[in-house]
Amino acid sequence: MYLPEVFKQFIEHHGEIAGKFKEVGELCSKAGNLETKIQHLVQLGISIGAGSMGGVKSHARRALEAGASQDDLLQATLLSATVIGFPAMIAAYGWVEEVISHIDAK
Repeated sequence: MYLPEVFKQFIEHHGEIAGKFKEVGELCSKAGNLETKIQHLVQLGISIGAGSMGGVKSHARRALEAGASQDDLLQATLLSATVIGFPAMIAAYGWVEEVISHIDAK
């Protein structure tokens, strides 16, 4: 699994905090009936709305790993346009395309 260098450093210096944060995430994932793919598409949308490039790329990768298609990612991204605006959606679209291009290159 890909982890950004800054996150690896955080884990190295603050492993206990990172571990507890991971536990919270796991509890949230188990709190309902959404399948993993849908959870990551929801988190992708939230990341897009927050303008989080790292979150967008992470959840795009994780959604693909959970069975989402490239078209699913792009539709989720397009849906953000009427909520967050066209320029913000285009930025997120570029981030998602980077993930897709990286996967296609493998």
